[in-house]
Amino acid sequence: MSNPDPRLAGCNVNRIVFAEPTIVQRVKQLGEDITAAYPDGELLVLGLLKGCCIFLSDLVRQILRPLNIDFLVAASYGTDVVSSGEVRLLYDPETSLDGKHVLVVEDIIDSGYTLGVIMQLLAARRPRSLAICALLDKRVATQLHVEPRFVGFHAPNEFLVGYGLDHAEEFRHLPYIASLA
Repeated sequence: MSNPDPRLAGCNVNRIVFAEPTIVQRVKQLGEDITAAYPDGELLVLGLLKGCCIFLSDLVRQILRPLNIDFLVAASYGTDVVSSGEVRLLYDPETSLDGKHVLVVEDIIDSGYTLGVIMQLLAARRPRSLAICALLDKRVATQLHVEPRFVGFHAPNEFLVGYGLDHAEEFRHLPYIASLA
């Protein structure tokens, strides 16, 4: 595919997987679904950085009820290209989870290992409820023992960039999701 988008200069894109209008419509629907799922109680939307930043920003504006926002930063790779098997929280939310509905927002579910460990850690903090909202689910997670409650799209098992997803910290700013060749 040729790259008419100057933001993709020097990058070989295979195809656009989810176009901007498709993402906008799906995020709006997810916001409506989340609003309906949490009619009462305190709602904390907890984003896993960095990938969730674009998705979370758009999503919370579509949730039509009071909520709080906080973030987590976790690492399981260090400087390696494969997981070390140890998940470390580099930033742990200061917000108490006790008695709150906690919705963890993730950009993409792959193996599910890091997210699975995070869900166990968060469950121990006694939230009223604990659920996952993922923009993309590749449906290959073998390490996640909690089914995501809200999923934007089932994604192909390809390397995806855009709308928060990166390659070497690039391409997060794209308004669509593309597959790299």
